[in-house]
Amino acid sequence: MTHPSSRRTAPLHTGWTARSASAGVPEPLAERLAGQGVAATVPGCIHTDLMAAGLIPDPYLDDHERLLGWIGRCDWEYTTTFTHEAGTGDEHHELAFDGLDTVATVLLNGTEVARTANQHRSYRLDVTELLADGDNELVVRFAAPVPYADAQSLALGQRPQVNHHPFNAMRKMAANFGWDWGIDAATVGIWRPVRLETWRTARLGTVRVLATASVGRDEAAQGTRDQAGPAEGARGHLEVRADVVTAPGAPSGTVSVRLAGGRGEPTASATVPADGGPAVVRLEVDDVDLWWPRGHGAQPLYDVEVTFAADGALLDTWRTRTGFRSVRLDQTPDDDGTSFTLVVNDRPVWVKGANWIPDDAFVHRVDRARYARRLDQAEQAGINLLRVWGGGIYEADDFYELCDERGILTWQDFAFACAAYSEDEPLRSEVEAEARENVARLTPHPSLVLWNGSNENVWGVREWGWEPLLAGRSWGWGYYTELLPAVVAEEDGTRPYTPSSPWSDDPAVPPNDPDHGSMHSWEVWNRLDWTRYRDDVPRFMAEFGWQGPPTWATLTRAISDDPLTPESPGMQVHQKAIEGHKKLSLGLVRHLAIPDDMDDWHWAMSWNQATAVQVAVEHLRSWSPRCTGSVVWQLNDCWPVTSWSAVDGDERPKPLLYALRHAHADRLVTVQPRRTHGRDGLAAVLVNDSDERWSGDVVVQRLGDDGTELAKAHERVDVAPRTTFTLPLPDDVATAGEAAGELVRAHLGDARGLWFFAEPRDSALAAPVLETTLETCPGGYRVRVRAQNLVRDLTLLADKLHPDARVDDQLVTLLPGEEATLHVAVPDGVTLDAEAVSAPRVLRSLNQLVEADR
Repeated sequence: MTHPSSRRTAPLHTGWTARSASAGVPEPLAERLAGQGVAATVPGCIHTDLMAAGLIPDPYLDDHERLLGWIGRCDWEYTTTFTHEAGTGDEHHELAFDGLDTVATVLLNGTEVARTANQHRSYRLDVTELLADGDNELVVRFAAPVPYADAQSLALGQRPQVNHHPFNAMRKMAANFGWDWGIDAATVGIWRPVRLETWRTARLGTVRVLATASVGRDEAAQGTRDQAGPAEGARGHLEVRADVVTAPGAPSGTVSVRLAGGRGEPTASATVPADGGPAVVRLEVDDVDLWWPRGHGAQPLYDVEVTFAADGALLDTWRTRTGFRSVRLDQTPDDDGTSFTLVVNDRPVWVKGANWIPDDAFVHRVDRARYARRLDQAEQAGINLLRVWGGGIYEADDFYELCDERGILTWQDFAFACAAYSEDEPLRSEVEAEARENVARLTPHPSLVLWNGSNENVWGVREWGWEPLLAGRSWGWGYYTELLPAVVAEEDGTRPYTPSSPWSDDPAVPPNDPDHGSMHSWEVWNRLDWTRYRDDVPRFMAEFGWQGPPTWATLTRAISDDPLTPESPGMQVHQKAIEGHKKLSLGLVRHLAIPDDMDDWHWAMSWNQATAVQVAVEHLRSWSPRCTGSVVWQLNDCWPVTSWSAVDGDERPKPLLYALRHAHADRLVTVQPRRTHGRDGLAAVLVNDSDERWSGDVVVQRLGDDGTELAKAHERVDVAPRTTFTLPLPDDVATAGEAAGELVRAHLGDARGLWFFAEPRDSALAAPVLETTLETCPGGYRVRVRAQNLVRDLTLLADKLHPDARVDDQLVTLLPGEEATLHVAVPDGVTLDAEAVSAPRVLRSLNQLVEADR
């Protein structure tokens, strides 16, 4: 989204210095910085400024987090000088801050112009009477966030939350105070752009762009044709609501809207009275090109240009892009409970999702290119929805624009997570202001399909024992059920809203009931083995996950422990979950012995994370359409840490990312335990999440580890688009003779699913016998691996060859005689040799871990 092009804009990003403004902080550097400032970057934050000046070490390394805790207990002052040339007397000048973190006092030429207390808002300040002709001094003083949160907690009344700081007492990114995957590094700074804007007569204020579509017919949704292609006969509806800000004496004017990118360039306009105010412009577009989620169709985007003119003069212009689609959330009660189905263009979408957290603890460092790299990885993993979690931020426009282009749906939480929140002033007004601004800002994006009031807050009050701690105080219920839905209705009105996640759609029903609405699964991981994911068949799984370490290159960059062990000091600093190491160990030992070798430990925990989540996702997909979505916790990380992420804090993919790609395949064959006719057994489940029918012979075999066929069944199937077919297996296939050395293979075409009767530690897996060849190819190398025996979950850990090397697949199981071809991309000038590629610590398999235990 661009800023209006007709007003004059002067960015104020240069010449800034920062200094400590606190007295009595027992830190020599703070005292030194009180008199001697450092060069400051805007947008930026104090931590990165101090790092750039060489005054502090990287907080992400070793135990530097603890050493640098004093920064969040200091006040800081940012100062710059800029030159302004006086114009005509009818000009209006405004300082525009897109983001201040967080409790700030803004002064221009010694005069206070604003006090702010909300990181999630922007601020526009009229400084027309304060600007000097020539040099002007701009100062932003930030109050120390840690003591401010403590003081506000007392002033508002203490309320339960899940952190060691009362993040819920102020409107700042909750995870900035640390999380069970996040660093405690409370920041201050001008974290988004700042500029001086000059205009005459009138300007455009907030602009909301609401693009929807009416679908004339979609026979595929009714199962009346062989191919589930895009709907036809769609009509687009564009509504633009533009606020116009006028100067005294301004004439009436016209807001005009032009739509480009389709068939022709339709326009429409509305008159704005002399005193300004809102204008509503509507356009109807016949035969609109529908915007679809990835995997369902194309993502055509239309350019929208909004202008304001008066007395024949063009005064302001604003531009964005949008797409036409309809969206609703189907929460219809049925025989099983209450559904939770996203429906886009009248077609139910099975959500293959992941939760999104801020991609860096220092959020200003996440630019468009970094967003694009994460979304590349999301696409690689077959993800079609990202849930922007409520303990982070409302992401920059770049994020949503890229999701629009790629067809990745977004679910947007409001900024409330894992806590009770005061509904009293001054927080209530801040909440309303941030909600109105961000809802309006994000309206153009077709990828945004759901607003959600909070993360786990209703669940916390209802079932975590918070209610007696509240002692009758407000806790956010009024936000989630009254204020926020009202704001969504007024500022948007085209997207569904839910009060919280998990949410059962009925206050009388427990919020995390698997039969109703959305569910979070954390008993598995916290207390139960990952095989227990199969115990629940929720209507929609909005959070679940399993921990694993970062990649080896990331781990060894961030932690310099010698020796490096699972419990060495740096490893403990980079494990934030309560009893995280214990849970990792208990979660592995049921499947594999805990290795004593650190390299083996790292591979075992990486394998366990990937396998746990793949088991969960395949289970959930196998129960479609009762279950309509899976949103794994989490796609990304904000620093190098052992966590639930699929991509680590140095942007490297973990084995989990590849497991998600396998589990999210549009055509999936998975073998699942099923109870049929009163008996426990196995079934081959075929999930067809494509627009084409899937027909052929399903072949199911019970095999020995040596590849010998012990039993076989086959059946001709014809799986309709976007449906699931379950084939119970006959007893002779589903029952092992020697569990330790047998498996079930089910396949249809190139898609196959495997079932192993024994846990790895109880299996007969032998040391891998592999033939590996290496040859160059464009962009890197082609690695061919042929197995002479059963090799489970073959994984080439490319980052051990070079920190920037990437492989295209991992976790590949080979039966005797099968071959896999892997492609390794390397930076220019990097060479690999066959010995390095085939080294046992690089070319990994589950076999190695089983053999090491013996």
